Amino acid sequence: MRFVDTSRSIRLPDGSREARPLLTVVRYPATGRAAGGDVRGRPPALAGGPYPLVVFGHGYAVTPTPYARLLRAWTRAGYVVAAPVFPLENAGAPGGPDETDLINQPRDMSVVISRMLAANDAPAGASEPLRGMIDARRIAVTGQSDGGETALAVAYDRYFRDPRVGAAAILSGAKIPAVGGFVFPAGSAPLLATQGTVDTVNPPSFTHAFFDIASPPKFLLTLPGADHLPPYTDGQPQLGIVERVTTAFLDRYLKGDRRALRRMIAYGEVPGLAMLRADPG
Repeated sequence: MRFVDTSRSIRLPDGSREARPLLTVVRYPATGRAAGGDVRGRPPALAGGPYPLVVFGHGYAVTPTPYARLLRAWTRAGYVVAAPVFPLENAGAPGGPDETDLINQPRDMSVVISRMLAANDAPAGASEPLRGMIDARRIAVTGQSDGGETALAVAYDRYFRDPRVGAAAILSGAKIPAVGGFVFPAGSAPLLATQGTVDTVNPPSFTHAFFDIASPPKFLLTLPGADHLPPYTDGQPQLGIVERVTTAFLDRYLKGDRRALRRMIAYGEVPGLAMLRADPG
């Protein structure tokens, strides 16, 4: 889906400016037999909806593509998953990826939430496949690395917090540098943080800095020996663990499935591979 935020702009390498583009990869539960990968244009499974919405932010100098397996796992579990391509941090950004644009990405994520809800509310007869597919009361933000920093700000930073967010999963993320005003009042969105122990890009101390001050419910999935990106793209068996734990977390706090808490704890305790610190409050 091609969204454009006309209230903001980006500067191109030639010095010109254009409205801020937010190409967004959307996966949704569909009808028909399950396939091994993505199938474009398949009719939505309206009978099972409306579905919770998950908005995912990719890391620096990549796109949503490397995370496809994780995003598909959430979709198969009954979620509409929207993954914007951040206009200046993605691998194909004009002039090359620019990490100084990170400060603008929390607003991008909120814009995507708004546009997805607008698509959901399209009038009867409109040629909009997402019409009626999303439950606007059940929204989560998530992301990895800089995308995790983006989601963390949207969920908890006083300058960027979006009150529509009901849960946050931060995958090897951190606080946006030089920005901060985290608010974790009672009743704030439940938090799941994941972290590899040998991550040198966003080391464990970055995750502990926000996790330790967060209010429950909160959960910390530690992956011994895991690096920064592989647990979320192709690094097995950690990727499978992340898929199962994050899905159980979403099931508990977006779908209200109380049995999912027990599943999350079971999936997150794998000797030598994963440990889960749980504070459900």
